Order: sequence, then C-alpha cells, then structure tokens
Amino acid sequence: QVQLVESGGGLVQAGGSLRLSCVASVRTFGAYTMAWFRQAPGKEREFVATISWAGGGTSYADSVKGRFTISRDNAKNTVYLQMNSLKPEDTAVYYCAATTLYVCSNVGCYGNWGQGTQVTVSS
Repeated sequence: QVQLVESGGGLVQAGGSLRLSCVASVRTFGAYTMAWFRQAPGKEREFVATISWAGGGTSYADSVKGRFTISRDNAKNTVYLQMNSLKPEDTAVYYCAATTLYVCSNVGCYGNWGQGTQVTVSS
C-alpha cells in the first residue's frame, strides 16, 4: 500500500500558476507510475497527466496539454504538477495516484490515491 499526500493547492487568478506536490510513503517509489487526476463538483474524476517509473514517458489530457507539466524526483519520492496559464475550468480537487502498471489514463488502473488538494481559479 502506498500512502500519498498532496500539497500546493490554493486560490489563484486566471492566467496564474501553481505547483502541486505529492509525496509517497513507499520504499520502491521508482517502481510506480504516478498520475494526477481532478474532480470538479458534480463531475466525474478525470485524468490530467501521468508519468512513467523513470520519468521517460508522460501523457496529458488534451485540456491541459501545453499548460501543465508532470515531473518526478525519485530521490525525494515526489511527483509534481506544474500548472501554468490556469483557467476557471481548471477549478477542482486534484488527486495524486500511483500504480505499478505502465502509463495509464484510466481511473481504474490506479489503486492508490491521496486525499486531494483544492485548486480554485478565479476569473
């Protein structure tokens, strides 16, 4: 079981930036594909970005491509999500997730989830 703790959320104006962090409590962090999902009120949880074990493979939702960047530091057991040019429609609770599968954008691939961090973008 992997424990995940997100941080870095907050309130930002449209066009601004935030960087989310997720620290994993596991000895073999490098064996996990990591991902970020988000869930807005009244909507289903949706894929944002994923990164492979060594960071060589990444994938993004079309809605964030070119604005968000996922990265990881295996020495610190941490995955990041740099979010630039934020829009009001990016407002959601952002969740970190981990899986031993290769990069996957499906919620069902991930058995380990954090508690989430709120991101609110004002217009």
